[in-house]
Amino acid sequence: MEVKTIGVVGAGQMGGGIAQVAAAAGYMVIINDIAEQFLQRGVQTISASLERMVKKEKISPADKEAITGRITTSTKLEDMAGADFVIEAATENLELKLDIFRRLDGITNPGVVLASNTSSISITKIAGVTERPELVIGMHFMNPVPLMKLVEIIRGLATSDQTLALTEELSKAMGKTPVPANDYPGFVANRVLMPMINEAVYCVMEGVGEPADIDQIMKLGMNHPMGPLALADLIGLDTCLAILNVLHEGIGDSKYRPCPLLRKYVEAGWLGRKTGRGFYQY
Repeated sequence: MEVKTIGVVGAGQMGGGIAQVAAAAGYMVIINDIAEQFLQRGVQTISASLERMVKKEKISPADKEAITGRITTSTKLEDMAGADFVIEAATENLELKLDIFRRLDGITNPGVVLASNTSSISITKIAGVTERPELVIGMHFMNPVPLMKLVEIIRGLATSDQTLALTEELSKAMGKTPVPANDYPGFVANRVLMPMINEAVYCVMEGVGEPADIDQIMKLGMNHPMGPLALADLIGLDTCLAILNVLHEGIGDSKYRPCPLLRKYVEAGWLGRKTGRGFYQY
């Protein structure tokens, strides 16, 4: 199937970024969320991102207008019937994702690939609630999507070779580098990253160092562009906690147990940049 229109479910940080790079690659994009306010916030974020690119002379004002002109918004999931390929980028919540995929399976045309931007949840489990498991795949973009080159590609147990090839082709068309990972909790990126972030949180809890000092040590000593705690704030502490829970429950090893301080911050609503407070104040 030729892909002309890409559907994106979720207009948050990740969904908005995916919509932007898809539209920049020349695809028509339908971006969906449950409320108009979320869609408008997502569109504003895309516009601001493109404006920064205009100021840096990476694109022209006409390019920006063309890209935003390819994006339409919708609060009805049924509008995904017009998409040739769908990427789900909803909150990292298993039951929510399963519900979305059940509904997409009944809405979209039979040959349409349903991809998930999940950062940790089993693609096989997600595919299992559909009648097209061979057309379900993981397409894990990195944050911030417009800047980061990697797309982690995860095959479920039933994902076909054709689905894999199409997903890799689309990733490249969007200027990304697809790299395969097997369907295990956290895949590769977060199985390696989240324990590091979790250990940094333990360092704060146990008084080993202040957040700024921990981040500075990792930046200068390990050549990381961003410290683990600043990165956790960017990702969202609720998302970090959700991924660590998937790792802990899925693998069963205590080394993935989320730090109690991380749980406390999430309970307090200190989720990072998106709420104005996490390990830092914004």
